[in-house]
Amino acid sequence: MTTTGEERERGFDHSEVEPAWQAAWEEADVFRIADDAEDPEYVLAMFPYTSGSLHMGHVRNYTITDAFARFERMRGEHVLHPMGWDSFGLPAENAAEERDTNPREWTMQCIDSMKDQFAEMGFGYDWEREVTTCEPEYYRWNQWLFTQFREAGLVERQASELNWCPSCETVLADEQVEGEDELCWRCDTPIEHREMDQWFLTITDYAEELLEALDDLEGWPNNVREMQRNWIGKQEGASVAFEVGDYGDVDIFTTRLDTIYGATFFSLAPGHPVAQEIAEDNDEVADYIHMAEHADEDDLDVTSGVFTGEYAVNPATGEEIPVYVADYVLTDVGTGALYAVPAHDERDHEFAEHHDIDIVQAVEPTEDAEADPEDVDVQAAAYPEDGLLVNSGEFDGLHSEEARDRFVEAFDGEHRTEYNLRDWGISRQRYWGTPIPMVHCEDCGYVPVPDEDLPVELPEFIHTTGNPLDAAEEWKQTECPDCGKPAERETDTMDTFVDSSWYFLRYTSPDLDDAPFDAERATDWMPVDQYVGGIEHAVMHLLYARFFTKVLDDIDLLDGIREPFSNLTNQGMVLGEDGHKMSKSRGNGVSPQRIVDEYGADTARLFIMEAAQPEKELAWSAEEVQAAHGFLQNVYTLAEAFAEGEIETSDDASGDIADYVTREIDATAARATTEYEQFRFNHAMQALRELVSLLRRYQDATTPDADTLERGIRAAAKLLAPVAPHVAEEVWDVLGNDGLLAEADWPAGEVPDDYDVGRRLVENTREDVRDIVDTVGIEDPQRITLAVAPAWKHRVVDLAKAADGNVVGTVMQDEDLRQHGEAAADFAKDIAGRAQSLDDHLDPAGELEALRRAVWLIEREFGADVVVQSADEATDDLVQKAAPGRPAIDIDA
Repeated sequence: MTTTGEERERGFDHSEVEPAWQAAWEEADVFRIADDAEDPEYVLAMFPYTSGSLHMGHVRNYTITDAFARFERMRGEHVLHPMGWDSFGLPAENAAEERDTNPREWTMQCIDSMKDQFAEMGFGYDWEREVTTCEPEYYRWNQWLFTQFREAGLVERQASELNWCPSCETVLADEQVEGEDELCWRCDTPIEHREMDQWFLTITDYAEELLEALDDLEGWPNNVREMQRNWIGKQEGASVAFEVGDYGDVDIFTTRLDTIYGATFFSLAPGHPVAQEIAEDNDEVADYIHMAEHADEDDLDVTSGVFTGEYAVNPATGEEIPVYVADYVLTDVGTGALYAVPAHDERDHEFAEHHDIDIVQAVEPTEDAEADPEDVDVQAAAYPEDGLLVNSGEFDGLHSEEARDRFVEAFDGEHRTEYNLRDWGISRQRYWGTPIPMVHCEDCGYVPVPDEDLPVELPEFIHTTGNPLDAAEEWKQTECPDCGKPAERETDTMDTFVDSSWYFLRYTSPDLDDAPFDAERATDWMPVDQYVGGIEHAVMHLLYARFFTKVLDDIDLLDGIREPFSNLTNQGMVLGEDGHKMSKSRGNGVSPQRIVDEYGADTARLFIMEAAQPEKELAWSAEEVQAAHGFLQNVYTLAEAFAEGEIETSDDASGDIADYVTREIDATAARATTEYEQFRFNHAMQALRELVSLLRRYQDATTPDADTLERGIRAAAKLLAPVAPHVAEEVWDVLGNDGLLAEADWPAGEVPDDYDVGRRLVENTREDVRDIVDTVGIEDPQRITLAVAPAWKHRVVDLAKAADGNVVGTVMQDEDLRQHGEAAADFAKDIAGRAQSLDDHLDPAGELEALRRAVWLIEREFGADVVVQSADEATDDLVQKAAPGRPAIDIDA
């Protein structure tokens, strides 16, 4: 595929090579998977938001999955590797406003641009399975699934205090509010809290299963599972009622019911119904609630609160304690009310100090606790640990754990499980999203749009503030599906996380007209075997996708599939050369297109995959990009020189050198296979580099056997193919192979049992020779003699590694070793302190064989004759210095 001739320098031209092979793959339908494929390997990257152009984070994400998909395909697997577009969302709407266009037009332009860049990168997708979430053919099924969830009792419309972004003019889910400052995840604007009627999916019905099933996701990173555990936030505790003035019983939830005797005040969240009732007759409370609801996070702290003038009766003591409205109590956590124990809770303690409220100790350390009871001063600081009850009447001396259990019955409480997880509010007051398929009728209330009338398509975009669908009067006015009277469409659209909660299922049957996906095929092909995407989606997207999958199984759209993703990899960030995350705002971004134009897609891909393991941060380096390009040229020119007969070869595959190279080819294939399987692409590429370097040394050291050298180059091309597929195809073609490398078999190879030990022996020996040459200052060594340790020293090492402490004694109990007298004892003493850390070693015959196979490497490096001797052949002085795994070395200058 490459232009050849004297008019060009040796090497490949990426601007010719890459488009040619992309066209060849497309013509051959390499990446297409048949609908009747049996349980294919499903490799998937999180589909991109249609921002208009790829950045380095995209390139890294999609190179990872493409490389793995190509690897699995060459291993004979049917591979499902699709791509689509997460194309709804507020950014497109904002971009359209800025450019005086409409979101659809802007989105489609972005898709066209990004799809062209995907092609230039050589990503191998089955484009016949492409999905675009803003197309009615897709979001019709969002609407249909909404109605199915509603029939299953998983949809509610309710008033709720919600997160409102005044800049985006829309509601945000809790997961979309970031940090202690409560900033919008899109624009960093501080959010406000508003009471609004919204549509919710009751994900809380699945809280327990979502939590418990995390233990089975062994292919997920532990930190992601922990983030989800924390977000679900299961707490085992109890609820108890406190009587509050004329307002009746108010339930609280607590995990520390053992501290109830230390309760000295009662707190209500500003949004609690009793707080709202009190505010009706108490201006000070009303003012505080108004301030709390509209204040920025920075304006409030844990001491913020107001006394209501009301008192609550502690059911344990019968005493009245003051009732406060306090901002640190959250409406949607627990019951929105709590009894406060300053002696045993840090926030309560700080509040009590500020408001001059009593602090009464109810728990002290046990005798075996780290803290001494005499050292605990609850007036100075809270003691939050379990212990023994004090100041608790008849229960004094009871342990906290037992007290928690007994107090439930003693104070008419009940055991209770609470979750931090809240139902998923999906309503968004924006245009560019899936219209919620509901109609509001004055007589019938909210009525779902019938299936036969789906999709409810978006009307023409109207430039306006707020929600454009509210301004689309003709679209909004409709008839009630039940009674036929005039009604209004729901003008909220769905959270775009609905789109991404099931898109991976649509890939299995993207053109299906009568269902969101083929249930039988999806059940056969799911779950996704390998999923790759950013850690920023660890909670929202992944949790919602898990929820959807469980519901779809329960409503018989899947059969036994409860989890969507078997294995998950979160790729690390790409850092600029300044050490910070690449971003336009920092001005440290590097355009993938510039790298592709200058060096080619394969160079960008190879650099990214070599620089770090997928889950680690990747630091951009212009020098390493050039080095990657140089390596690819090196591989190609080696193949081209061989193919054109410029390398003198023989047909003799016998001898130590050819044997050594053959072993290394097989071992490299086996090593690289393991590294690809474990997603350690950088280690696979390091093994490949070592193989190519070895082939170059083989070429220079002797007249190489043609079959051995060609086999090595072919193996190198195959090992390179997943990461740098264009150059690998070019090498394959230059060597005269039939067919596409993308469809060729993965190279077979085995690692001999003693391979790693033998390799370490050779590398350590070469390093030791270098040290001697450098230290002594030998400029022109003439002869290097290596002597293998005698068998008895190997026996000493084996006994020392197995000895239980007394190495010398263990060794000298051996009758054969005692014959070596002081030499054996001295050697045992020398290794005794490091006996447990000694490396495995070959036997003397194995060491002799491994070193003799590698003689040519040492001779090549140092330009000297190399002789390897057994202990019987070497001098006594040399044998005395030899140890297992560390042959003695003598250098003649």
